Amino acid sequence: MTSDSLVAVAQPSYPLRFVLVALAGWINQQQRSVVDYLQEENRALREQLGPGRLRFTHDQRRRLAAKAKTLGRHALRDIATIVTPDTLLSWHRRLIAQQYDGSARRGPGRPPVPAEIRALIMRMATENRTWGYTRIQGALANLDHAVGRGTIANILREHGLEPAPERAKKTTWTEFLRTHWDVLAAADFFNVDVWTGRGLTRFAVLFFIELSTRRVEIAGITAEPDAGWMSQVSRNVTDASDGFLTGKRYLIIVKNT
Repeated sequence: MTSDSLVAVAQPSYPLRFVLVALAGWINQQQRSVVDYLQEENRALREQLGPGRLRFTHDQRRRLAAKAKTLGRHALRDIATIVTPDTLLSWHRRLIAQQYDGSARRGPGRPPVPAEIRALIMRMATENRTWGYTRIQGALANLDHAVGRGTIANILREHGLEPAPERAKKTTWTEFLRTHWDVLAAADFFNVDVWTGRGLTRFAVLFFIELSTRRVEIAGITAEPDAGWMSQVSRNVTDASDGFLTGKRYLIIVKNT
């Protein structure tokens, strides 16, 4: 097969070329007719609108700007648009700028410290009262948490915790109980209603509990607790030989309200 025959095969025949050209012209004419119609429709709408100004939503501006950028300024000038080409293209520039603008995602100042980190700072400060801001900052860094010294101070201040020298001077209730657990006891009353020969009688029961062993001692039961009865109970539980409170240094009295 010669090269001339190859060219003849590759190119469409004259009748086929005629059909393709005619089809392309028809499609172009259809598109031109659509554009002419839309232009005329826009003119009619603008005539009804009069001198009033159209208000576009953000989504409408975005859609118009995207289409306008595809056409270009010269093509837009040939179309009777409801918005000038300069306005359409300026919308498009703003949309592109907003895409790379991270200011809406940034809050004022530094980002807030997560709640779990704040809780960890509070725990470190309360469980280690001699730790200052720098010591807490170092402990957080060992756990891969970067928190500024001033931020730590602000968090502790918000929760009413003083700096380390002042915190170290005070004993928490938990520390007091842990330190004096073996010499602590507690006392309280409870009432019992009992049927007697005089009818239903309410008795007051005074009991003590040794906190380290949870051992309970009933110190006395009476229907009429008074100062004399309390004095006798006190002598019994503090007896040097077999009193329940022997060896105890602190007594916690529960106050019922």
